Amino acid sequence: MNSRKSWFVFWVGVIAYIAAVMQRSTLGVAGVSAVDRFDASASALSALAVVQLIVYAALQVPIGVLIDRLGPRVLILSGLSLMVAGQVVLAFAPNIGIAVVGRVLVGAGDAAIFVSVMRLVTSWFSGRTVPQLSQWMGNLGQAGQILSAIPFAFVLHQTGWTSAFLAAAAFVALSLVLSLAVIRDRPADSTEHPRVATMREAMRELRAAFARPGTQLGFWAHYSTQSSGTVFSLLWGYPFMVYAMGLDESLAASMLLVVVASGVIVGPILGLLSARYPYRRSNLVLGIVLVIGITWAVFLAWPGVPPLWLLIILLVVLGAGGPGSLIGFDFARTFNPVRVLGAANGVVNVGGFLASFVMMYFVGLLLDLQASPGAGTEELYSISAFKVAFLVQYLVIGFGVVMLLAARRRTRRRIVLDEGIEVGPLWVAAMEKIRRRR
Repeated sequence: MNSRKSWFVFWVGVIAYIAAVMQRSTLGVAGVSAVDRFDASASALSALAVVQLIVYAALQVPIGVLIDRLGPRVLILSGLSLMVAGQVVLAFAPNIGIAVVGRVLVGAGDAAIFVSVMRLVTSWFSGRTVPQLSQWMGNLGQAGQILSAIPFAFVLHQTGWTSAFLAAAAFVALSLVLSLAVIRDRPADSTEHPRVATMREAMRELRAAFARPGTQLGFWAHYSTQSSGTVFSLLWGYPFMVYAMGLDESLAASMLLVVVASGVIVGPILGLLSARYPYRRSNLVLGIVLVIGITWAVFLAWPGVPPLWLLIILLVVLGAGGPGSLIGFDFARTFNPVRVLGAANGVVNVGGFLASFVMMYFVGLLLDLQASPGAGTEELYSISAFKVAFLVQYLVIGFGVVMLLAARRRTRRRIVLDEGIEVGPLWVAAMEKIRRRR
């Protein structure tokens, strides 16, 4: 199955995901410019980012169902088209209201890409290659952050808002042409079961996937690991580094690349560990969350402005959260039939973005609440205000960890009790292994 055609499909899918990540992260780099262009408060700026993630998260399950019904190619082409339209709208937006419309379109298009490309990997590859390629796909996609942090930021600062967002839209258009030419749903000789025949059947399979504890475990794994790094990279990290830490704007944009580099290094390692030790994947997730929590505690407790070396350590640790969240999709693949993986992956992918937009909004709200009426950016984005606002993630992620532990218990109980249902091969292997131990 791993033919030359498979690799062509994979790499074009990766380019589509890179384009999506770039569009998603442009606002993080343009946050300071957005404040000036739209005269936006912290709450308004967070709302601009949050509305995109709300749309993204809200569409994950419907898009997953559509993938199972229509196939990933249709969703990838539709998603790329919506992102082109959204970035063009944002390029010419005269006020925050029109900008929100643009981000809604970007969020809707972005929502279709990742889970569709994940579905392509499952159809075009097999065996232990799948979890490793899933990690590689997720990490290579973060090159989109590099594109937003360097060339996009350069165009933004040199030629202005409109030119920068039109250039971003042009890159998506190029990806759209490549996807139209290369991507197909599955190999011609595929033995995979046919797609669900009707929307009613798709909804029935969605309910079954959502009810499986393994899918829920994937949701909470994604929720707990991805959100902290996403909040920092997509919105609040750049204003924090510029206003609170006093870094130069170009240096702050470059610092976001540390998150990407960390993910590229950690991702393949986690992919190998997930493939080799499938019964220890939840421990990997919990270990990543613990390290992120400890590092944030040291960073926030540092008197005054933390030093640059400590910021770099924080960014390295946050970078591990992205590949850690991809383990959630490995849970979905393990505990669901292949023909309904679109819906299961959609459920999982809601997790991290649900946590992210809740945290994004409350960080902005807490920044505004601490500032006096009419406060300037120096007071609004002070180091002390940010330290208090960033504490909200302990409540959000802590809740996710509690739910993850509960889902893990239910999953282990279900593995032992269930017999004769249509599930992934690792489910069957896990049942046999646990029974031998008992």
